[in-house]
Amino acid sequence: MHPLMNPHEAGIGFFIIFVPEFYVHSEFQNERMDAKRVLFITQEITPYFSESEVAVICRDLPQGIQEQGREIRTFMPKYGSINERRNQLHEVIRLSGMNLIIDDTDHPLIIKVASIQSARMQVYFIDNDDLFYRKATVFDENDEGFVNNDERAIFYVRGVFETIKKLRWIPDVIHCHGWLTALAPLYLKRMYADDPCFSRTKVIYSIYENAFRCTIGKDMKKKLKQDGATDNDMKIIETPDFLSLTKLAIQFSDAVIQGAPEVDPELVAHVSNAGKHFLPYQSPEDYIGVYNEFYDTVMNSK
Repeated sequence: MHPLMNPHEAGIGFFIIFVPEFYVHSEFQNERMDAKRVLFITQEITPYFSESEVAVICRDLPQGIQEQGREIRTFMPKYGSINERRNQLHEVIRLSGMNLIIDDTDHPLIIKVASIQSARMQVYFIDNDDLFYRKATVFDENDEGFVNNDERAIFYVRGVFETIKKLRWIPDVIHCHGWLTALAPLYLKRMYADDPCFSRTKVIYSIYENAFRCTIGKDMKKKLKQDGATDNDMKIIETPDFLSLTKLAIQFSDAVIQGAPEVDPELVAHVSNAGKHFLPYQSPEDYIGVYNEFYDTVMNSK
């Protein structure tokens, strides 16, 4: 099966791809462009998070892609449950210190980093004392979502992009995992559309079966519009919940990957209706190699 196919021919998943301007100069228009740098934005990674499906994939996939010869960077939120001393996190002073304004409130951006020695890779953590101090991640002990999950998602995605700009490490591909990253495609295509760092970026988003019933934040649409989203963009999230947020991510992505064996059929249908490139679910034995090829295929597609 070819790695680029229509969703009605298979399953679901999600990714983001950046193509820097100098790669698309007119003399290179007809040449193949490979994804030399891959940025992973994820909701969770083991060993910093319990071994969920997303956490395990986001631990193994970056290592596997790095071993394929590509440069990688990996980001996740710094939840209060992460023991900084045991995991040897330390703040990167030169990257910290910026304030991100969400709904007229300043939120200091703190960047921390740790190494997974066995994988020879670093993980960057987006932190803020007001948004990520809780021991729980996105739900309380009653499985109720935190009332400020919308602000946490906005802060996380913006924090990653601003940090990447400070690093001056412009990725060719960004791969997003988990609903907390679902705003990344919207921000790339709207809020960062005129930024030369991201002007040639393509987006891939992986969909998993990690749905929830609660709404994310009744004021999310207002906060996104303050950052540049349009009324038309917001129609799809009339009620901000898992399904509508995932559909928003699909709408602004260039490709979608089915990251789990089973996903909501409504999302599969939405991928098909949106005409997005689609990669069906891949077995644990094969997915790293197939994803690696998929990055290049999407980069070279129109």
